[in-house]
Amino acid sequence: MTARETASQTAGPYVHIGLLPEAAGLASPFARATAGPRLWREDTPGQRIVIEGRVLDGEGAALSDVLVEVWQRDAAFSAWGRSAAATDSGLYRFETVKPLAGFISVFILARGINLGLHTRLYFEDEPALMAADPVLARVDPARRATLLARQQAPGRYRLDIRLQGEGETVFFDL
Repeated sequence: MTARETASQTAGPYVHIGLLPEAAGLASPFARATAGPRLWREDTPGQRIVIEGRVLDGEGAALSDVLVEVWQRDAAFSAWGRSAAATDSGLYRFETVKPLAGFISVFILARGINLGLHTRLYFEDEPALMAADPVLARVDPARRATLLARQQAPGRYRLDIRLQGEGETVFFDL
């Protein structure tokens, strides 16, 4: 017997409930295992920062059922966390430590997406780290701005993620 391919399925319609139930006000046995939007411990060395932004569709409208997951690792710190953009604002937010490596890996799940989207977040105020990054060097210079978190105030960065259309964020095939 030959196995046939199964039908595709999008992540939804309630991504945040399935992957981060506490964001929807539901009890979860996994809540303690999830790093959450605050990624650092009191003894973690480094500069504390806040990263936030919105996840936008091709028309520029904020998505209301999105899960944003981040990972970062360097000599001083290693962590991951999830933030659910479960309201009409489409806003995600993380408290973390600015990575010595100069980037944070980002994974997005949302209604209508068959496979999760992988991208990176770089810091606009770290030009030397960006210049040394071999992955960023392969991105078309005209599109690199879609990966840059812009400093809004000391210790506060913003990166809006656009899933398609004009100004679409660069996504990587992994």
